[in-house]
Amino acid sequence: MANYLEVAKSWLSNSYDVETQREVLEMMKGDPKALEDAFYRTLEFGTGGLRGVMGAGTNRMNRYTVAMATQGLANYLKKNFKDQKISVVISYDSRNNSQLFARVSAGVLIANDIFVYIFDNIRPTPELSFAIRHLGCKAGIMITASHNPKEYNGYKVFWEDGAQIITPHDKNIIEEVGKITSMDQVKYAENSFPQGIGAEVDQAFLDSQLSLLLSPDSVRRHSDMKIAYTPLHGTGVRLVPAGLKQAGFTNVFHVDAQDVSDGNFPTVVSPNPEEPTAMRMVMERADAVGADIALGTDPDADRVGCAVRNDKGEMVLLTGNQIATIVTSYILTRWHELGRIDGRQFVVKTIVTTDLLKKICAKYGVELFDVLTGFKYIADKQHLYEGKKTFICGGEESNGFNVGSFVRDKDSVITCCMLCECAAWLADRGQSLYGYLQEIYAEYGYFKESLLSVTKKGKSGIEAIQQMMVDFRAQAPKALAGSPVVKVVDYNKPEETGLPKSNVLQFFSENGCKVTVRPSGTEPKIKFYFSACGPDADALNVALREQFSV
Repeated sequence: MANYLEVAKSWLSNSYDVETQREVLEMMKGDPKALEDAFYRTLEFGTGGLRGVMGAGTNRMNRYTVAMATQGLANYLKKNFKDQKISVVISYDSRNNSQLFARVSAGVLIANDIFVYIFDNIRPTPELSFAIRHLGCKAGIMITASHNPKEYNGYKVFWEDGAQIITPHDKNIIEEVGKITSMDQVKYAENSFPQGIGAEVDQAFLDSQLSLLLSPDSVRRHSDMKIAYTPLHGTGVRLVPAGLKQAGFTNVFHVDAQDVSDGNFPTVVSPNPEEPTAMRMVMERADAVGADIALGTDPDADRVGCAVRNDKGEMVLLTGNQIATIVTSYILTRWHELGRIDGRQFVVKTIVTTDLLKKICAKYGVELFDVLTGFKYIADKQHLYEGKKTFICGGEESNGFNVGSFVRDKDSVITCCMLCECAAWLADRGQSLYGYLQEIYAEYGYFKESLLSVTKKGKSGIEAIQQMMVDFRAQAPKALAGSPVVKVVDYNKPEETGLPKSNVLQFFSENGCKVTVRPSGTEPKIKFYFSACGPDADALNVALREQFSV
């Protein structure tokens, strides 16, 4: 990219609004590092699309970077679908500026003669995925930064199959965006009128997803089971309670303060249901009403947090791996009982998700595929085998899970309903979700996974993360928690892994430990995923965290 200072000066022209110009001038007068970080590059598509801190700058989420990204998307759509009618559906979450960015996106698309549907209010990412095929669109845009802190926003692009874009579409769109060097190249219809959508798509989405449930009789017997739920100020506020109600559950307790849609997320430090602090209020609500299950969804309602009661009656937060384990085991058990498994079914997980799923799938003769991190790769397997094999479910360690093929992304609505249905099914057996997890461990072995995320902000942080990966490649660890390393997998070598090239390393030890090292595609972090199995798995995880602390 050109000298960042020159790029910053170009944002002082009349192509940019007065507020943006003022913000750039303040950065020029202040910290030069902040100015450099805002302008030294253009935001790129990562595992979750376009994502960054909101503010002025080419490396920030603002109406101009959104407009340029959308112009690039429009140019690519018109090249890819020549002489075809093109329509795009847009949704957005409760974050600050999400509705503005959605309207800007619509204005650019309409100015490029592309028909636009837009939801009448905030809606979950999984519903956006569903709506693409439901409405026959060529693409979809979801304005969200998922579970990131409040200063972030993002822009997820979905293709006509309802899945987030992967190669070559992501690279080709970026190439088109890169050709746009000024706002003068962006077409924009100031007074555009996209087609509003809402209740009809909501109902179609719920009807489709809830048709995948497996134990209606159990739900009827335990319809009054107490469930606590929070949307964490996000889009799940409508669809998750509506889904639970339609599934047959009548006793859902809300966290009123967190039902308020607010992009400042005032009751949490970060709206990430993986984190105990984010789930604290709903767990307290569960204790207050005597609920045995507490659920929370992130701002765009694709991820699920779940807390259950342990043997002592205490609420404990499940990990994403444990959620995937419980739901996968439940679904495969029921599919087996219903006689639906005939060898043509498959499950998908990411390479950092628990290997316990492999053992569960092997028991039922269901094929399991490992894919790169990012739910778009799970969706890619769905697309690849469409019409040939049946996708049952798929999950990732970061609390994302999906069932069936109506949605091509992670979906908290069906996952919440499946967890509650599983609890009802277990209640018929006099068992709890926590007890079921212990039963799974007793049958297949105890697995323990943990995650260490190291944040490195700014340009210098990105460079430091890159250097760490160089160093790990040059000198891999000789042992993991004292056990010799017997295998190293470098996902930069697709000819060896059979997967797309990715900047990820995995180390395997003699005693079954696995460590994955991966720079985040959506945040300035490098992540270390630890996995151990057997009776010493907890202690091994502690040792691995100490070994890789940086």
